[in-house]
Amino acid sequence: MEQKAWHQMNAEDLQQILNVQLQRGLTEEQADERRKQHGSNELSEGKKISLFALFLNQFKDFMTLVLMGATLVSGLLGEYLDAVTIIAIILLNGVLGFIQEFRAERSLRALKQLSAPSAKVLREGRVVSIPAKMLVPGDVVLLESGDRVPADVRWLETSSCYIEESALTGESVPVGKHSQAISESEVPLGDQKNLGFMGTMMTRGTAKGIVVRTGMDTEMGKIADLIQNTDTQQTPLQHRLEQLGKLLIMLALGLTVMVVVAGILHGQPAVGMFLAGVSLAVAAIPEGLPAIVTVALALGVQRMIKRKAIVRKLPSVETLGCASVICSDKTGTLTQNKMTVTRLWVGGRDLEVTGDGYAPTGQILEKGKAIDVRNDQALRRLLQIGALCNNAEIYEVQQTEPKGKRKGKEEPAGSVWGLKGDPTEGALITLSSKMGVTPDSLSGLYKRDQEFPFDSERKLMSVVVSHQGGRLLCTKGAPDVLLNQCAYILWEGNVVPFTATLKQKVLAANEQMASNALRVLGTAYRDVRANDSLSSEKDAESQLVFVGLAGMIDPPRREVRDAINTCRRAGIKTVMITGDHGTTAEAIAQQLSIMPRGGLAMTGQELNRIDDAELDSKVDNIYVYSRVSPEHKLRIVKSLQRKGHVVAMTGDGVNDAPAIKAADIGIAMGITGTDVTKEASALVLSDDNFSTIVAAIEEGRSIYENIRKFIRYLLASNVGEILTMFFAMMLALPLPLLPIQILWVNLVTDGLPAMALGVDQPEKDLMEHKPRGAKENIFARRLGWKIISRGFLIGFCTLGAFWLTLRIDPGNAGQIAKAQSVAFATLVLAQLIHVFDCRSSRSIFHRNPLQNKYLVLAVLSSVVLMLGVMYIESLQPIFKTVPLGFREWAISIVAAGIPTFLMGAGSVWGGRRQKRRRFVAKSTNISA
Repeated sequence: MEQKAWHQMNAEDLQQILNVQLQRGLTEEQADERRKQHGSNELSEGKKISLFALFLNQFKDFMTLVLMGATLVSGLLGEYLDAVTIIAIILLNGVLGFIQEFRAERSLRALKQLSAPSAKVLREGRVVSIPAKMLVPGDVVLLESGDRVPADVRWLETSSCYIEESALTGESVPVGKHSQAISESEVPLGDQKNLGFMGTMMTRGTAKGIVVRTGMDTEMGKIADLIQNTDTQQTPLQHRLEQLGKLLIMLALGLTVMVVVAGILHGQPAVGMFLAGVSLAVAAIPEGLPAIVTVALALGVQRMIKRKAIVRKLPSVETLGCASVICSDKTGTLTQNKMTVTRLWVGGRDLEVTGDGYAPTGQILEKGKAIDVRNDQALRRLLQIGALCNNAEIYEVQQTEPKGKRKGKEEPAGSVWGLKGDPTEGALITLSSKMGVTPDSLSGLYKRDQEFPFDSERKLMSVVVSHQGGRLLCTKGAPDVLLNQCAYILWEGNVVPFTATLKQKVLAANEQMASNALRVLGTAYRDVRANDSLSSEKDAESQLVFVGLAGMIDPPRREVRDAINTCRRAGIKTVMITGDHGTTAEAIAQQLSIMPRGGLAMTGQELNRIDDAELDSKVDNIYVYSRVSPEHKLRIVKSLQRKGHVVAMTGDGVNDAPAIKAADIGIAMGITGTDVTKEASALVLSDDNFSTIVAAIEEGRSIYENIRKFIRYLLASNVGEILTMFFAMMLALPLPLLPIQILWVNLVTDGLPAMALGVDQPEKDLMEHKPRGAKENIFARRLGWKIISRGFLIGFCTLGAFWLTLRIDPGNAGQIAKAQSVAFATLVLAQLIHVFDCRSSRSIFHRNPLQNKYLVLAVLSSVVLMLGVMYIESLQPIFKTVPLGFREWAISIVAAGIPTFLMGAGSVWGGRRQKRRRFVAKSTNISA
C-alpha cells in the first residue's frame, strides 16, 4: 500500500484498492481487522530509557571518572574540603546533563499532541465520532473549519477547503485543496493538493476524505521516525574537553612520577615525596575546569536571554561560536511572516506602497511622490474593493514588559499589529487601512448582502454590497482568471471597453510583478442593476470592470541583510531552506544578498534525482533549497556535516524537527515554532529573528575564547607548579613547596581568577575572523606554546626566588621555611599577574587590565587570602609559612613579574617588527 501514488488515483481507484464503499464507509468488523493489521493511528515514541539509567549515563565520560579518582586521593590525604568540592562539581554536571537529555526526549511527546483527539467518520452509513487513534486505512472522514486532520487522507469532496500546512511543508499561507487526481507521478509534498496530512489544521471550508495512511505510516509518522533515529551530535566543546582531560591525565601522571622518582634518588624521604607527588597530581588535574566551564556557559546563557536567545542545552552555547553554515527557514525567520502589499498597478501606473507588516502605516508613492487618494478615483475604488471583499481583521495589541525585577510592575513597550483571517486578505485590509479606507469607515456606507466565497477551482471571491446609490459587486482573485470575466476597465478615470491592447498591458504588468516573486491579485467591480441575476457565481462574476493589480510578498526583515553581511565577514555561509516556491525563495535570497554571483539553487525534485555523493560535490555552492521535504532537510544538514561544516539549522515547523535535532546546533522559533521543534532544538529565538542568531554566534565565540583564556591560565599555572618541583628535584634542592601549599594554591588562587576570566569582555575584532574548525584542537593558534612557555617561566622564576632566598643565609635552620614562603608567594603572584595576560591573544599590554572588574576583585581577594595564610598566626603552622621582610618581598615581586613582562615585551617588539615589514612591503608595491 505504501508504494501507491495516492494523489494520482480517482475515486473509483480508491474504492477498489481500499475495498470500501465510499457512501457507507467501513463496517466495524472491517475496521477491527484493519486495526490488527496496521495498528492504532498513533505515533510511536520509540525505545524508552529509564530516568535512573539516563541519570547514570551522565557519569560515564572520561573526565568525570578522573575527577572521581581525584576525589578518592583527596580523601586519603585528608583534604576533605577538596573532596567535597569535587563531588559537588560532578553532581552539578550530572544533574544539568540529565535535565537537558530528559527535555530533549520530550520532542516525540509534543509531536503526539498534534494528533487529533477525535474524528467524525462514516461507519456503515452513519456519521459517528470516534477517537482518532481508532482510525484505519479506508475510513471515510468528514472535516470542517477548525478541525485537525486526524490521519493522511485523500480528499473525495471539498468545498472552499483551505488547510494550514506550514508546520509540515513550510508553505507560508493556507493551501487550497481539491479532489481531482493529479497526473504527475513525482509531486512535492506541498503540491499534493488532493491530500491532507495528519496534524495539519483546516482553516476554511468543509471536506470529505478517505484515510490512506495511519500512525507511523503518515507523513507525521515519518518525521517521528526520523527524530527517533537521528543521533544528537556531540558538541565540539564536549569533544575538546574530553581530549583535554585525557591529555592532562597522562601528562600529570608522567611528570608526577618523574618528580617522585627524582626526589627519592636525590635522598628525599619516600613518604614525603609520595605525598608531594600525589599533591602535584591533584593540582595538575584541573578539577575546577568543568565547574568553571559550566558557570561560563550559564552566564553566557543569561546574556543570550537579554539578546532574545533562549538556550536549552548548555554545551550548545559554545557550539554556536564555531558555526560555519546557518541553514535558515525563510518564512518568519528571514521574512516577517506577514503578507504585505508592496506594488500596485492602476490605470497603467506603477505605484509603490511603503510600510510593512499589518500596521496600517505607510504611503502610496508614484515616482517617489505621495498620492492623495481622495483625488484618485481608480485607486480609491481598488482600496474599497480590498476592504469590502474581505473577511480578515487586523488588530492592535499593546505589549508590556516588566518595569523592575523587584517591583514586578509592567509598563507599555509599544504595540504590535496582529491578524485574524487569511494572510492575503490581511495584506489587502492593511493596504486600505493605510489610506484611511477602513472597514469601520465603510460600515456606514456599505452593507454586505451576499458573498460568493473564494474557491480554489474558481480562484475568485465576490461580495455584493448595498449603498445609497444602489448595489455593487466587488471581486478579487487570480488575474489570469479575473481578466476573462472583465468586459471593461477603469482607465484614466473613465470606464472604457477592455480592448486586447489594454488587456495585454495588464498581462505585462502581472508578469512583471510575478517575476519579482510577488503574489498578484486582480480587483474588479460592477454596478448591479435591479433585474440582474445573482443566483450563481457564473451570473454574478461577468461583465466586470477591471480596476487594478495588487502585488504582495512576505517581506524580508529589515535587519536581516546587515546580519547576513556580518555572517559573511565572519566566514559564515547562509543557506535558505524552504518549502515555498523556488521563484519566491530566490527573489528573497537575492534581496538579502544570500545568493552570490554564480551561486546555485535546487528544488526538492532535483534533490530526489541525485545521490548523496553528487549532493556532497555540489553542496558548498548551493545557497537556496525550495519545495523541500523533512527528509530533504535532513540530507542537506548531513551533507554539510560530511563536508566538515558545523551546521546551525533553524525552523519553526514539525517538518524542521529531524534536521534541527541532527544539526550541530538546532534553533527553533519561539513565537511561531511548534512544541515539537522547540523540544528538538538547543536554542529558541524569542523574537523569531535571524539577526538574533548572529548575536548568539558572537556570544558563542566570546564564550569559547573565554574558556580558552581560563584553560590557558589554569594549565600554565599547573605547569609552573609541576616544573618548580621537578627542577628542584633534578637539582637536589629541598622541596620548594609543601603538599598543603600546592593544594591551597590550586583551590583558592586558581579558582576565583579563572572564574572571572569566564565573564571577560570579547576583543573588538571577534566577528572579523573565520569560524574555527570543528576538529580544531583546543591548543591551536599557539595556545599550547603559550601554556608551556609561560609555565616554564613561572616555574623557573619561582625556583629562582627559592634558591636565591636559600643562598642569603644558608646556615640558618629556619631559612628553608622562609625560602618556601618566598616560593609560595612568588608562585601565587606570578599566576595572578599572568591572569591579566590571558585576557588578550597577544599580551598584557594590548588590553586595559582594569576593564574586567570581576577579575580585579578576584585577584585582590586572592592576594588577601595569600597574606592571611602568611600573616595570621593561627594559619602559619597549618600552611608552614612565615612572615616575609622587605627583601624577601622584593625578590618575590620581581621574580613573579618577569614571566609576564618578558613575554609581553617580546610580543610588542614582534608586533612592531611585523608592522615595519608590512609598511616596507606596501612602500615597495607603491614604488613598483
